[in-house]
Amino acid sequence: MTITTEIELQGMQRAGQVVAQTLRTLKAAIRPGVTPAELDALAGQVFRHHGARSAPRMTYNAPVNVFISVNDDIVHGLPTRRALAAGDVVSLDVTPFVNGYIADAAVTVAVPPAAPVALRLIECTEAAFWAGVAAANAGRPVNAIGQAIEREVKRRGFTVLRELFGHGVGRALHEQPNVPNYYRAKDRQTLHKGLVIAVEPMVSTGRSPRVRTRRDGWTLSTTDGGLAAHFEHTVMITRDQPLILTA
Repeated sequence: MTITTEIELQGMQRAGQVVAQTLRTLKAAIRPGVTPAELDALAGQVFRHHGARSAPRMTYNAPVNVFISVNDDIVHGLPTRRALAAGDVVSLDVTPFVNGYIADAAVTVAVPPAAPVALRLIECTEAAFWAGVAAANAGRPVNAIGQAIEREVKRRGFTVLRELFGHGVGRALHEQPNVPNYYRAKDRQTLHKGLVIAVEPMVSTGRSPRVRTRRDGWTLSTTDGGLAAHFEHTVMITRDQPLILTA
């Protein structure tokens, strides 16, 4: 969406606050022995407290409050009852609907103690997000975001999962424009003031940029077993640095 009024900005900020609170709650609950299903139930409690609903459930009839993806699962993971173990890499993707507005953010957490490569992957993915955000100013091309993300990921020796994009967000879960995590010369769209997008690099330790869908019909995984990480915020484009709405 494009924010044009103070009321719209306040609505998006309110949705962003629910995202931030949910992510804080889930991160604090991650430990060996807890299950993704228990984390999903906890997210549901936070949503209900704030009068929020799951946007994926509303839009796509997803059987979850939030998506939780573990290890080589990248995104859209259905929360299972398999207990998390030390070293697991857990991505939390939180997208509530709050009073007519949708905000979207994700973070990846390693269950301690974690392997050094997992910690480097998570650090890389967050750094790639901030590199993309630094390129996201009004008047610049959308593909400048992907170019900056891919450059940072390659510099750190990891792989961008090219089939998965960021997107516009606000009144609907997925709006235009698509926001690739790599440079696409054919893209000619330009960022403009007030535009709200989800910037979300998804990165793997593997070599393949491809993804596959698991038998559950939802979970997207790496094709070569590489660990995956996901970092995302909803941001509003301005003339200067974007405003992070889900921080």
